[in-house]
Amino acid sequence: MSRVLVAGGAGFVGRFIVEHLIEHGYDVIIGGRRPPDPGFFTVDLPFVPLLLDPDRDQTAAFDGIDRFVHAAFEHVEGKYRGGEGDDPEGFNRANVEGSIRLFEMARSAGVRRCVFLSSRAVYGSRLSGSIDETSPPDPDTLYGEVKVAAEDRLHALATAEFVTASLRVTGVYGAAGPGRRHKWAELFSTYLDGRPIQPRLGTEVHGDDVGAAVRLMLEADADTVSGADFNVSDLLLDTRQILALVQALTGCPHRLPEVASTEGYLVMSTDRLRALGWQPGGTARLKTTIRDLLADIGPV
Repeated sequence: MSRVLVAGGAGFVGRFIVEHLIEHGYDVIIGGRRPPDPGFFTVDLPFVPLLLDPDRDQTAAFDGIDRFVHAAFEHVEGKYRGGEGDDPEGFNRANVEGSIRLFEMARSAGVRRCVFLSSRAVYGSRLSGSIDETSPPDPDTLYGEVKVAAEDRLHALATAEFVTASLRVTGVYGAAGPGRRHKWAELFSTYLDGRPIQPRLGTEVHGDDVGAAVRLMLEADADTVSGADFNVSDLLLDTRQILALVQALTGCPHRLPEVASTEGYLVMSTDRLRALGWQPGGTARLKTTIRDLLADIGPV
């Protein structure tokens, strides 16, 4: 089975990708700023230092690597949009020029496939409805701009020997891993404590379904994925829907937030990815995940 280097493999989304690839027999190497804590993954994995630094020669990290998944991102902790903080130039340099340098080194080292984790932010703020990958990007944040720039430069490097694909991923949910809080931890505790919650709407996909999309990019016929972008999303959810499941599972009597309006919200079509056989977990996976997340916090 292929040897895969996952940059950012110890990140929130990266961990799902790594675990999914391990489960399906891949030989995975973690790349990042520092090694993950012992026990962070279900098995011990090798680690190589890998930075988003365009000035650094990191070609040696790709020795013996057949596939490269770029899930690393330099940003202010806890923020993606607005992740540049007070250093937009450094943010751009790391996430565009640093990413391009990794792509170039991967290709030069003989890596056969490269998958880039992009974002729905490439579409910007558009009118409500559905959008697919044929619509031109129109980012309105620096976050979206750097993702588009990295996508474009990656695909410009594509050849018959270097297959490229970008995944435009929406919000990701699921267990965060040992020692980390999941993305809805504060939402759950706020509701269970009876504090008020503002309605909010968002599109979500389980992290393992992101892992499945990555694996599909690594395994699908090169002609069907190379140089292409794919939307990755599953459910349009508001906080009321999420917390209604929490309420049903815990018996908590607190009032649920109001239903969030869908007016002005853009939903990404995932027909292109589904045509290749991708099938996310939908509502059934959401229910199971929320049950598991609640079990981790103990009796309520």
